[in-house]
Amino acid sequence: MAVLKRMVFGAFVLAALSNQAFGASAPDTHASWTTPIKPFRIYGNSFYVGSKGLSAVLVTSPQGHILIDGTLKQNAPLIEANIRAAGFKLSDIKAIVNSHAHSDHAGALAQLAKDTGAPVYASRAGALALRLGGKDPQDPQYDGNVKFPPVDAKVVADLGHVRVGDLDLVGHATPGHTPGSMSWTWQSCEKGKCLHMVYSDSLTAITNGTYRYTDDVSRPQRVEQFRQSIAKIRGMPCDILMTVHPEASDFPGRAMPDVSGRRPKGLVGTSACRRLADQATQTLDSELADEKGTDAEGANH
Repeated sequence: MAVLKRMVFGAFVLAALSNQAFGASAPDTHASWTTPIKPFRIYGNSFYVGSKGLSAVLVTSPQGHILIDGTLKQNAPLIEANIRAAGFKLSDIKAIVNSHAHSDHAGALAQLAKDTGAPVYASRAGALALRLGGKDPQDPQYDGNVKFPPVDAKVVADLGHVRVGDLDLVGHATPGHTPGSMSWTWQSCEKGKCLHMVYSDSLTAITNGTYRYTDDVSRPQRVEQFRQSIAKIRGMPCDILMTVHPEASDFPGRAMPDVSGRRPKGLVGTSACRRLADQATQTLDSELADEKGTDAEGANH
């Protein structure tokens, strides 16, 4: 029974996170991953250029731009079209940064890097996984298959910087969902007001159905690292939260302007990161409790 619960948890955790943390209705997540939406300005020099269900953000400057994530392999034309529709040239993208090496966030990176000429940046573990095309044995969701075209990525240390002109993105190692998970922060300014922008990587404890956080011999500190990652997000200066899966923070619904160009009132809010961290703690605790339940079942047989 506990095993079945873990499988159901893995299938629906993202929708549950959205519903419980932000009160949104559960979307058809996978259909939304390839559904185009019109790009829009999030705040200042930050633009949403992803699909309805997978985030990609362009941070711009006169000297060049930084793209965060690429979504699915088949979405490369969609992302590129959104960048152009937002008024920017692919050739002006000077760096691409990644959250984690799963196909829904890294699948299009190889094509985007080729088409822009921009280098790709990731954490040390993330860069290794990108070079393996996502075939990372250390990944809790590992199944032995190559997931996307391999990407030759440069390494960014925890609290390392990726700079283009006046842009300065800081990478925060947030391992847990994957060993190489990295969240990104920067500041965007508008009409003289600068806000702290947080692009949080996934904080969900999802596995391949056999991996167990509690008995990972190769990474005995993994659960503690996961909790530290959640604590990092909780404690960040956080005016505008973006998440790699938009529904995890009701984004872009929380940010997309209406037909008159007005932003929703809920875009800016310093509590969003704390709420995300609270829900991530609940889902991690649920997974760990389920693993203990499996142990108890085994002991009774």
